[in-house]
Amino acid sequence: MKSHINFNKLCPIIQGQVNSRNNNIIPVIISYKTDKKIKEGEISSLSNKFNYNLPIVNGCACDMCIQSIIEVTSDPDIEFISYDSKVFAVMDIARNVVGADLILNTGYTGKNVTVAIIDTGVSPHADLMYPTSRIVGFKDFVNNETKFYDDNGHGTHCAGILAGNGYSSKGKYKGIAPEANILSIKVLDENGNGNTSDILSTVQWIIENKEVYKTRIINFSLGAIAQYRERRDPLVKAANRAIDNNLIVIAAVGNSGPMRNTILAPATSRHVISVGALNDNRTEEINNGNIAEFSSRGPTIDRIRKPDLIAPGVNIMSLSNKNLTGYTNLSGTSMSAPMVSGAAALLLNENPNYTHFDIKRKLVNACTKIKASSYEQGAGILDISKIFS
Repeated sequence: MKSHINFNKLCPIIQGQVNSRNNNIIPVIISYKTDKKIKEGEISSLSNKFNYNLPIVNGCACDMCIQSIIEVTSDPDIEFISYDSKVFAVMDIARNVVGADLILNTGYTGKNVTVAIIDTGVSPHADLMYPTSRIVGFKDFVNNETKFYDDNGHGTHCAGILAGNGYSSKGKYKGIAPEANILSIKVLDENGNGNTSDILSTVQWIIENKEVYKTRIINFSLGAIAQYRERRDPLVKAANRAIDNNLIVIAAVGNSGPMRNTILAPATSRHVISVGALNDNRTEEINNGNIAEFSSRGPTIDRIRKPDLIAPGVNIMSLSNKNLTGYTNLSGTSMSAPMVSGAAALLLNENPNYTHFDIKRKLVNACTKIKASSYEQGAGILDISKIFS
């Protein structure tokens, strides 16, 4: 039977399942060739559960037994079948380290710029709600609730780094773009976990509704272990599609350091603005900082230098989801990414017509190198003040 299996169409995890000779039911993402139509009816008849139609990768997500997977590998229209991998979640001094306080005279605050935060949700913290609410939309892909919330805290913390206005701390713990709007997308559960197919469906929804919420930026403070090269990775394909639709995409590289080759998808995309973490050692002096031990290192499977840049990510003080006027410390590249997303929002105040690639070039050119390899720091530490000097 195995002589009829096209192993080139199967990711390594599924190949291992086939070789084990069992008939387990596993979650998969089936991608069709770009010029072919998705055969939803055929896939539905062969699957145990059809989960999503995913035009963003010209495919679909379903639960399918090994025997059925083997059968569909013979379809010449199918390009690749990947395992529906798990995705996981990965301000005072930190704000000064990236030069945010040095641009106050520009008047740029991120006002009228909407950032989609794909995460665990966002709680109605005072720093986002007063004097007026800047959470302009909420979509819950986990529990289908309509009132925004965050049962984990990760998303709320990221939102504060990006757009908290410091209302409860009298400005001490203000975010990078304190007047930006937040579109909260809850796609990770109370434990900070989700599936790749959930993320793909989320990005598709953001693209379809970008005019409704005036969304310009997507912040991924999450990722999945990169198992494939760029052209086959579903998360990379979705992120690149968002860029094609004039969205600016920023992603954390992950917390799998100090080993090399540990960048998570979608930060592995050569186009996505990928962010690693600096340990600022609680000082504003850049020369006293070093790469956070946990920050994932490059290069990627495709030998691309990543991260693109770094920002503080150790013991970052930001919004609490439990005390809606309180703050808490968290560490991770998840904390670094929204600093860069906030900087992108400031740049869009300077020129709303900037594209993703304009923003990436300006951010990378505004970095300061430290003593570390390019696979650890990319272009160096973001210095927002350089952008507007």
